[in-house]
Amino acid sequence: MSISTDRPWSDPSLPAAERAGLLLAAMTPAEKIAQLGSRWAGNDMADQELPQDETINVAPMEDVFSTGGSVSLEDASRDGLGHLTRVWGSYPQTVEQGVAEVVRQHEVVLKGSRLGVPALVHEECLTGFTTYGATVYPASIAWGATFDPELVERMAAAIGRDMAAAGVHQGLSPVLDVVRDYRWGRVEETMGEDPYLVAILGSAYVRGLQSAGVIATLKHFAGYSASRAGRNHGPVSMGRRELLDIILPTFETAIATAAAGSVMSSYADIDGLPASADPWLFTDVLRDDWGFEGTVVSDYWAVPFLSSMHRVAADDADAGALALTAGTDVELPDTIGYAGLAAKVRSGELSEELIDRAARRVLQQKAELGLLDADWTPQASVSTEPIDLNSEHNRAIGAELAEKSIVLLDAGSVLPLANLTKVAVVGPCADDPRTLMGCYAFPNHVLPRYPERGLGITITSPLDALRNELSGVEVSYAKGCEVMGDDRSGFEEAVAQAQDSELTVAFVGDLSGLFGHGTSGEGCDAEDLRLPGVQGELVNALLETGKPVVLVVVSGRPYALGDFDGRVAGLVQAFLPGQEGAAAMAGVLSGRIVPSGKLPVQIPRHVGGQPGTYLQPALGSVESAGISGLETRPLYPFGYGSSYTSFSVGELRLSADEIGSDGEFTATVKVTNTGGRAGDEVVQLYLRDVVAQVARPLKLLTGFARVSLEPGQAVDVTFRVHADRTAYTGPDLRRIVEPGEFEVMVGTSALDLPCRAMLRMTGDVRVVGHDRVLTTPVSISADPGGG
Repeated sequence: MSISTDRPWSDPSLPAAERAGLLLAAMTPAEKIAQLGSRWAGNDMADQELPQDETINVAPMEDVFSTGGSVSLEDASRDGLGHLTRVWGSYPQTVEQGVAEVVRQHEVVLKGSRLGVPALVHEECLTGFTTYGATVYPASIAWGATFDPELVERMAAAIGRDMAAAGVHQGLSPVLDVVRDYRWGRVEETMGEDPYLVAILGSAYVRGLQSAGVIATLKHFAGYSASRAGRNHGPVSMGRRELLDIILPTFETAIATAAAGSVMSSYADIDGLPASADPWLFTDVLRDDWGFEGTVVSDYWAVPFLSSMHRVAADDADAGALALTAGTDVELPDTIGYAGLAAKVRSGELSEELIDRAARRVLQQKAELGLLDADWTPQASVSTEPIDLNSEHNRAIGAELAEKSIVLLDAGSVLPLANLTKVAVVGPCADDPRTLMGCYAFPNHVLPRYPERGLGITITSPLDALRNELSGVEVSYAKGCEVMGDDRSGFEEAVAQAQDSELTVAFVGDLSGLFGHGTSGEGCDAEDLRLPGVQGELVNALLETGKPVVLVVVSGRPYALGDFDGRVAGLVQAFLPGQEGAAAMAGVLSGRIVPSGKLPVQIPRHVGGQPGTYLQPALGSVESAGISGLETRPLYPFGYGSSYTSFSVGELRLSADEIGSDGEFTATVKVTNTGGRAGDEVVQLYLRDVVAQVARPLKLLTGFARVSLEPGQAVDVTFRVHADRTAYTGPDLRRIVEPGEFEVMVGTSALDLPCRAMLRMTGDVRVVGHDRVLTTPVSISADPGGG
């Protein structure tokens, strides 16, 4: 490698921070600002065979702005460019076309750049690499149902390898928002309602993606999931204590334990202050308290939203200055607010030091990615080997995730299915593969605009999977109704099929989409928690036949199922299980697969079953029966999941019944497979702070372990719990570890905790910070009793 003496930053032997500083010193103000911008070049493709109309870009919010999207890539990169936006993810194209387009856009940027600084390529990767023909994995809410961080990490590593081969440097995942209201459309993009579960699985995703050399982006920082009434982009009414104790620890853990490289801002405002304009969030907390050294990128158009939506800035230029000052380094997906930064510096309204601060972070990241190396070329940025975006390896991981995520709520009287000759399959999710996928899966995210392109991948429907699974059984089908709408004309046929069969399997639930074009997904919020459209009426019509009905809910959020409790012959919850999800559901129904998924969210009893979380203090919780006329107990609690085998959890042993406020203890339970089949159980440890200075949740998940056991096998599961794991934000907003009594509870769901013991903590109140212990290590060993 030949290093030019006039470009010392191209020397890979130098530390990345030093290289960034050398390059920054050589840049003009305009070149520095260019590194903070981006371009979504979906509307100026060179390949004339690809669509050229104005609807290529995915999100309709682009129509809000006349700038940014009207600027050519050539003009946008006159002084260089920070990011290239979704080269792969905006329209259906072959791998060969995608590779050529990545190279083309890089060449445009380099041609216009005096210093030859490449742009960083980012893409979406929430359910896999969001591009045409790539594997679609289960949605994030299904990862939560696995309670399996190792598997999530393997999935993310596979996603990262595909993206790296395609020349992608940064993935806009994972979503670390904690569910607060099940009506919110983006519940499917989260990993559940518990901050510890989300933190552990999210950190695993980060490690996996970044192991392939692709930067992970934590989103949405912060509070986005807690919008009023679960409405997308709604204001957040939340005190700082709830933010510190429930919302922020997921991000903090992924930074502390997985070294996440990027954070994305939230659209929402918290108590009137938009996140993108909040220096407390992005500088005081993220940088100063947590020591984060990566980049902060805006959510798409979050910067101009400060002017157009939040009205805290006079215009786009003011919005850009406000966001940069707060700590946003890069504006996505196009340079709109940051286009006015140069004028702000010239007028003295904005310090050039803030430009330097952000540009230095971006350049250091580019140095770490190898983009500043002397031998970097556009052609070398993509793999020279054939790229298979839907490999057998990918699909095997997707299948394992789907199988481990499906939750058996109630085996009822007929599951697993056996000794049948004729089965009716009914419901809008039975023969539509799109209902298996989330809103950021390419077939749902982009391909609705290109119906002639199909799905891009082969996906088996639940109907076909069940026909394959139930050999020798006659399987009939009737749709019954659509996912959305009030058309009941298909009820008659569905009821007739049910009456003519021994048993009916009804597949109901969601079709994910964007901004109202679906029942789940971004901008697809729900009025209440009844099944969408007339699906609930369809289920009732089937039940009125008197024939057994197995209800399978394929959804991105939990729906209220109390009306069917005790009436269905079996009940299964599948959270958007992805490309391989149909076979997994069929396997659970037939008994080929022993179900092992656990609920990352509760299943409500009533359609108005809010608030959507088990994290409640005593007042207003299941312990306050009679205070409200609305039943607060869920139909199925957080952490719940049944099986075709059985397990016992017992013999809780604490290493000590008293520790100091800086000490630790272990909690060990014996877990035994008492049934006749091999299976997995998820053992969960919760803590209850008996008396605290502020109202605390009745219980908090503090550790968990997925355990695989053969029939009759027993193991000891040991949780090592540091006193720091009891920390909370006190009245003065300092996080403290407070001596007192704690109840240690271990079991298999938030409401099934048979193992309980009291622990006393002594000593002084401790104020703790980012260096506190954030996780609970778990070890599994053979039962010494030989069970």
